[in-house]
Formats: sequence, C-alpha cells, structure tokens
Amino acid sequence: MTNKNPSMMDKSDLSVRLSIIKSTTLGLLLSSLFITGSAFASKTEAPMTGNELEAKDVGDTEMNEELETNAEFASGLNWWREARFGCFVHWGPYAQLGNTWRGRKGGGYAEHVQRVLEIPMADYKADAVDLFNPTKFDADEWIDLIKKAGMRYFVITAKHHDGFAMYDSKVSDYNIVQQTPWKKDPMKDLKIACDREDIPMGFYYSHAFDWGDEFAPGNDWEWENPGGKKSLFGGRDWAKNNPEKLKSVQENYVNRKSIPQLQELAANYDPALLWFDTPSKLPESENKRILEAVRKAAPQALINGRLYRTSEGNGGDYLNTGDRAVEFRKLDYDWEAIPTTNESYGWNPLDNDYKTAGFLIRVLAKAVSRGGNLLLNIGPTKDGDIDPRDVEILEGIGEWMAINSESIHGCNASPLPPQSWGAITSKDKVLYLHVFDWSNQPLTVGGLLTDPLKATLLTAKGDVPLTVQRTTSQDVEISQPNPSVKSSNCVVRLEFSEVPEGETIPLLDHLGDNRILAFDATLHLGEKTGMRATGFGYRDGKRDNYAVYRWKKTGQWMSWEVRVNEATRFDIALRYGICKGGEYELRCGDWNVVRTAPSCEGSIPWIATPQIDELGSLLLPAGVHQIELRAISINEDELIRPLELWVNPSASESKKELKKEQ
Repeated sequence: MTNKNPSMMDKSDLSVRLSIIKSTTLGLLLSSLFITGSAFASKTEAPMTGNELEAKDVGDTEMNEELETNAEFASGLNWWREARFGCFVHWGPYAQLGNTWRGRKGGGYAEHVQRVLEIPMADYKADAVDLFNPTKFDADEWIDLIKKAGMRYFVITAKHHDGFAMYDSKVSDYNIVQQTPWKKDPMKDLKIACDREDIPMGFYYSHAFDWGDEFAPGNDWEWENPGGKKSLFGGRDWAKNNPEKLKSVQENYVNRKSIPQLQELAANYDPALLWFDTPSKLPESENKRILEAVRKAAPQALINGRLYRTSEGNGGDYLNTGDRAVEFRKLDYDWEAIPTTNESYGWNPLDNDYKTAGFLIRVLAKAVSRGGNLLLNIGPTKDGDIDPRDVEILEGIGEWMAINSESIHGCNASPLPPQSWGAITSKDKVLYLHVFDWSNQPLTVGGLLTDPLKATLLTAKGDVPLTVQRTTSQDVEISQPNPSVKSSNCVVRLEFSEVPEGETIPLLDHLGDNRILAFDATLHLGEKTGMRATGFGYRDGKRDNYAVYRWKKTGQWMSWEVRVNEATRFDIALRYGICKGGEYELRCGDWNVVRTAPSCEGSIPWIATPQIDELGSLLLPAGVHQIELRAISINEDELIRPLELWVNPSASESKKELKKEQ
C-alpha cells in the first residue's frame, strides 16, 4: 500500500540533537531535545502516591508547556495540522465486560477493568476474550459516521494495556483472529475504509504496559512484574536497581513482542500515525530503542509525545495534554487533546456522564483557538457497533461542522487575547469568531488592531451579512443578527485585506460576565530559580482541574492584565480547588481582599469539590489594570489550586454613581 500522507523527512539519521530554549516570560531556562523527526518538551515530575500515581499510568496528567517546535522537523505535520479534528477509538475484549466482572464494578476507565479488579489471565481470557464476538462491526459505517462528524483522521487501539492484539498478529497468538470466535481482523477493514475516504489512519500501541505478558511491566497481581500498583523492584527505578530484571524484560518482552509487533503494524497497515502511552513503565533506554525501531520501520508515521519521556523532556512529533482535558493554554508548539464523550475511553455502560454535542463543539473550538488538535474518543460496544449515545453526539457535531467546518479545518490559534463571549480561530486573512453565548447586544471583539473588510454569520441557509464598525483603536463591534439564525455556537467570519494583528491584553465586558482562567495567568516564581526547583505550574485541563498547582511558597504569585473601556464596578469571585489551606490575597491597585482557604479533607485534594470565594466589588476606571493573587500563609505543603476568576458587572451600579466614586 502507498501512504497518502507526506513523509516528515528522511529519518535514517536517528542521532539525538540538543537545542536550548532561552529564558521564557516565566524566567525559566528550558532545554529541548530533538531526535530526527521528533521534538522534546521539558517537564518536571513529582513523587506521587495512591490515586495520583494511578492517574499517571494512563498518560501525562500535566500539561507540557515548554516545547519550541523545530520547523525543520515539522513538515510532516501539515496534514495533521490541516485536519485539527480526529477520532480516537478504544476497543478491545474489555468491552465484553462492560466494566463489570463477576458482580464487581471496575474503575472510571473501563479499558482498565483487568488491572483495577486484578483479573487473572485465565479468567480474563475466559470471560472477555473467548466471548468477544463483535458481529455488528461494520468498518464502512464507522468511518462514514466519523467523516460526517468532520473528523479528518482516525486512531484506534491496535493493542491496549491488556496486551491483546486487535489485528492478525503473527508475533503473538494472543490476538483477535486466533483467540476469539469472531476470527476477523477489523484493522484490515478499517484501513480499507479509511483509504477509500482519504482519512489517515493511526494506531494506539501500548509499548510499555502489557498485563497479558508474564515478562512485561504492569501485571503484579499474577506475576512478579514491575510497573504495577505494588511498585515492585523499587517502583519507577526498577530497571536501574535490577539489571537482571531489565535484561529479562528486554529479551523476553521488548525484543520478542513490543518491537516486532510495531514493525508488523508498520509493514502490514502503513500507519499515518503511531500513538503511544505510559512511557514511565519502561526505562529511557528501552523507550529510545523502541523509538528508533519505529522510525526505521515507519518513517512516514507521526509519533505522539508519550513514547520517549526522559528527565529532560518528552519525545514525539507533537505533544499531548492530559486525558479528558476541556480547557487549554495557548502554546507555541504542536499539541493534541484527547477528550472522550463520557468519562471512560473504553465502552462503559455504567458511565452515563455524557457530554452534549454543543459542549464538545465548544471544546473543539477552544482547542483550535489555542493552536491544538482535538482527538475525540468513543468506545464501541462489545457487539462492534457504536453506542447510540456516541452516535447522537457525533451526528450533532456533524450538523454543526456541515456549516462551520471552515472555522476548524486548517485553522490556527487566535492572534487576539481571550474573549469573554467565546473563542477565535484564524486562517490567513480571516478570523472565525466562535460565539458561545450571544446576548441581545452587539458583539465586541477586543484587542483587534486591523480593520476588517466585512463580517458574515455562517448559517445553514447561507452567509448572513453583519455590520462591523470600529469603536476604539483596539476594538470593533459587530451588529446583532436576527435571533432566529443564531445557534449555541455561532460562527462569524471576519475578513481582512491582510493578516490581522491583535494585542495581548483581554478586554473585560462591562455589560456581561467575564471568566478569567488561571491558565491565562502569568506565574511569578519568587526567589527560587525555575520550575524545576519550585514545581509551581499549570495542571492538565481536566474538568475542575484547569488549575495552577504546587503553590508551596509565599513568594510565588500569579497575575492577569485586563483592560476596561469605561469605568465599571465588578463583583469578583475566585473559584479554586482546595488543598491544605492558608491565607491568600487578591489585589488590584489600592484594592485588596484577604481570605482564608479551608483545609481539604480526603486523599486526593486536587479533585475536591471546587470552592467559590466571593471577594466583594471592585471599581475599575477605564484603562489597563493588573490583578494579582498572592499567598500570605500556606498550611503544610500547598495553598489552593486556582481555577478562574469571575469578574462580573455589579447589577446595582449606575454610570452616574460610578462617576461620583471616581
């Protein structure tokens, strides 16, 4: 077969290149490694215990914010950047169990049921593998559904952590053709369907975690293996402390199964992308060997950032946010988010926490507006069809994409600051305004320095012209359309005669609510030198976890710059996840408020129910202001984990009263 996707470059040279990124606005000296065709992001790890360690097992749970993409190695990303929206599929014999085994319920991720319930291999084979008979599977139906949803690439689990190959593997007979009554290779059919529809197809492959192999990391409930919950052989340092165990893993797992199966996938299915996970289960040396083997076997394939993670950074052609992220930071490199339609990746009939199509459309717009891709996951059922709830979501997204896809495909990050009403994507001389909530007033676009030529609202019945006028040197106003043509995520196309430019300071809406994310704050690290010393940084973007964390020093603080066009009194509230508590101060000019944060109860404080502190009202005159959040005292090891500021106009104030106060 011939791959339709451009090759990144000749990857025969696998030497490691070192590049130093100079100090950023955070005052950090960051290093970045480049393997030919790969990029690395600097990252700091902290010791973890309990549930946090388990969260780490399924991938990165911290955002990687420190990579500067090397353009020489990025040409192969063109199709991926153009796509912006893809489909992720977690499917395997774990779907047969539906996150339940012999009356016991598994954890949040249904694909982890074998590990969570410590199911012995013989029982997993008997109750899941031997009964897995997905006769309703139809590759053409799958790909037709995702194409209509506007998804432009497709990634599916060829082997997840259970070690079971979902294709006809000659390396291991633990595969769908030889072990199930179905005896078919769905990857072959999906590849044909993807090629027919010109959709690049990729594979998720669990290279380091394999619960079905007695020589691989992960399964410590049945075999004495490292990489599991028991932290055998010294936990994460198992390879360094146990050379004989490392040699056994090298010879009996990596050389015998992991690398050969990846070579097999490359040779037989010509993947456009290879998606890896949990690199911490193997030492750096083995991850690097696997990377080199993959580059040689599949030079055309893109590689995500969860294959080779060293103490210096992460490897891959682009990086990933943590699992299930819904809020994002604007970053200067290629990245991908992997939300899922409910809260599990594998099919979980016990999980009814499904998002709406409208919610996920907003997540998609936010990701693209900040320069990333969205790989939205669904989990097919044990019968091989797509859960009706997922079908409804994808069809809803497809209806919106049929009208608005030009605002997603081929688009890039916004050159403007965050907007109170939604998000902005860009493409050459066009801005696309994604209006999440258009109230009954004209739309103000803040921080736009270039004059638009025209504005049109995208609708199912065609473009609707809107009036656009400049109101200040930094802002324009767009007329209110007829309410009957507005949707929950309206898109306005704003056209220019040149590439539009913007400023960096967001404009506060003096008539509507403003939500200021911690992700958009500037972090001040205090006396320590760099994030490696302090850990003060950003969390992964999950629901209720788009926070700043590891706030352990009173010298650390965060700030936001905001702009106001006319004097306005705002009611201020801080939303945060609590940890060990202490005192904090919010200040702006001469105004300040001190509050005590309560101590958090429970073993996982970062997902405790977020608190909302109402901090009073603040009069902001017209102009630019800096809002600061500072620590006064910190109990034990962490203060709070700020999520966002709510800055909303005080309903009781009139302009006449405001003028008196000034």
